[in-house]
Amino acid sequence: MPSFDIVNELNVQEVDNAVNNTLKEVSTRYDFKGLHTEITFSKKEKRINVVAADSMKLKAVKDMLIKHFIKRGLEPKVLEFGEEEGSSSGAIKFSASIKEGIEKKKKKKIVKAIKSSNLKVQPAIQDDKVRVTGKKIDDLQEVIEMLKSQKYGIPLQFVNMK
Repeated sequence: MPSFDIVNELNVQEVDNAVNNTLKEVSTRYDFKGLHTEITFSKKEKRINVVAADSMKLKAVKDMLIKHFIKRGLEPKVLEFGEEEGSSSGAIKFSASIKEGIEKKKKKKIVKAIKSSNLKVQPAIQDDKVRVTGKKIDDLQEVIEMLKSQKYGIPLQFVNMK
């Protein structure tokens, strides 16, 4: 029987590329000349740390980061920005964690939406994904279109179409 999985995954290499492009833009911008600005990405912790001279520069870096995420085809909704805080050197810093996976409550909401669509498909929650199976591929494609039109606050990817 045909099936597909609904997941929220991120290509870590693309995130790294977006961070590097942001660093490159910061180094070429005139308003950042001579100021200490630092952006680091920890692949293991899936966290982006940003240090800037003042809160205005910090906001500019945040906007650049979001812009480069969009350019790289990444959804900026996966970034969860922390609070701005001062550092010992007098600069201001924040960290952005990257959210992956689908929360249990959202998985249940997705399953409920699929069941209420009255299509002949069976959704099932499996670990960090929702698997949808059906007899016809057309029904599965209708489910994908229905889910794309709804907002869940996280980006959804549809993978393993068999």
